[in-house]
Amino acid sequence: MVTSGVCWAWLFDGFLGAELSPAAAFGSPVPFAIFRSGLLGMSMIRQAVILVGGFGTRLRALGLDCPKPLAEIAGRPFVEHVIRHLARFGVSEIVLVAGYKGDMVRDRYDGRTLFGAKLRVAIEAVPMGTGGALTVVDGLDDVFLVSNGDSLFDADLVGFLTKPLADCSAGRVLLREIEDGSRYGAVSVGPDGLVVAFDEKREGSGRQLINAGVYVLRRDAVAATIRNEPTSIERDVFPTWVADRRLEAVQAQGYFIDIGLPETFEQAGRELLSVVTAPAAFLDRDGVINVDADGYSHRPERLAFTPTAVEGIRQLNKAGFYVIVVTNQAGIAKGHYTEADMHDFHAEIQRRLMSQDAHIDAFYHCPYHPEGTVEVFREDHADRKPRPGMILRALADWPIRTEGSFLIGDRSSDLEAAAGAGLPGVLVTSDICDLKAVAESQILLQRG
Repeated sequence: MVTSGVCWAWLFDGFLGAELSPAAAFGSPVPFAIFRSGLLGMSMIRQAVILVGGFGTRLRALGLDCPKPLAEIAGRPFVEHVIRHLARFGVSEIVLVAGYKGDMVRDRYDGRTLFGAKLRVAIEAVPMGTGGALTVVDGLDDVFLVSNGDSLFDADLVGFLTKPLADCSAGRVLLREIEDGSRYGAVSVGPDGLVVAFDEKREGSGRQLINAGVYVLRRDAVAATIRNEPTSIERDVFPTWVADRRLEAVQAQGYFIDIGLPETFEQAGRELLSVVTAPAAFLDRDGVINVDADGYSHRPERLAFTPTAVEGIRQLNKAGFYVIVVTNQAGIAKGHYTEADMHDFHAEIQRRLMSQDAHIDAFYHCPYHPEGTVEVFREDHADRKPRPGMILRALADWPIRTEGSFLIGDRSSDLEAAAGAGLPGVLVTSDICDLKAVAESQILLQRG
């Protein structure tokens, strides 16, 4: 185990930003299975653990009789705001680690899919702390994300999740800067991006960097450091990694709320909904985001973006729009490929976008067709465009402000679906559309 010295991480910026095939990028044939498996640090973090095991003792005065992450705030249990935020950045599997009244968490979430992420619940038999709780989770990925379930940091996570960990790093902590850090301990970071110290909280400390409660961790480092006993990752584990120069830090900006105190719990109730509500850009997929070369696009290795798709999506992200794909996928009903194939294709879209500082917030698809050969999908379904079903579901699922929202598509059926949902639509030319220009014009209209 490396415990000291300089950590070296390969940074393949040119390759990450290239819209090339693996063979073109390397100058020779490369097996795609190797390419997708994370060669050169390009794999996405797809798994997260959310800690929901606290007792919420300080909130008892408010009459809370459930685990505090299950308390309803802004129209849904608070933990669902955390789940939604992680799912926006490609997290597709989430393990909720419960303790106090864990049966309530299991009954509500185990086996569900929410915001495109599959959920499962692990329950600690006794309180294990933020570190020990990780020992009750089976099937952890080599690298995974951890988040507190009673706080939300509404930050752009693309860089935090896509930057490869240095070979000898045990993990990475997400930091935020605040005006008054007297309630929190400060985090000191060196010029090399490694955490130098966690300082005790003190009155009048002024502006400082603090721990946002979101981490990227290596499974092997966790297993080597944390035993099956109560352990605090912040007090017991991180100081050890800091001493060994194995803990990285990334700073981000965004709204933060921790519902652990009665006053902050009530603050979240007052302001969270307005913070997370935003207009949405609904995008058709084939011909708008990706070139639809064969009419049934589903092979990740054949993915090619339309000319300015990445730039257009990035601009929509930065302007504060939710970017939501709504796509008819009749090829599933007709047996050309499976839903699993489609999900792999979507994962590749997300991976390539995130490597270039962009992302899709959600994918909605309709696998049905009235002439399908796969019986379970042979139906004239309400989700199939030109019907507005997918858009209406997204409007119900997400905190979307309809004013300023719009759809971009390459067929009249796309525009009919938008109209059916009460939204304007923009028609573009399939495969060669200038998504960047359309995005810019819509952003100007929204601000106008």
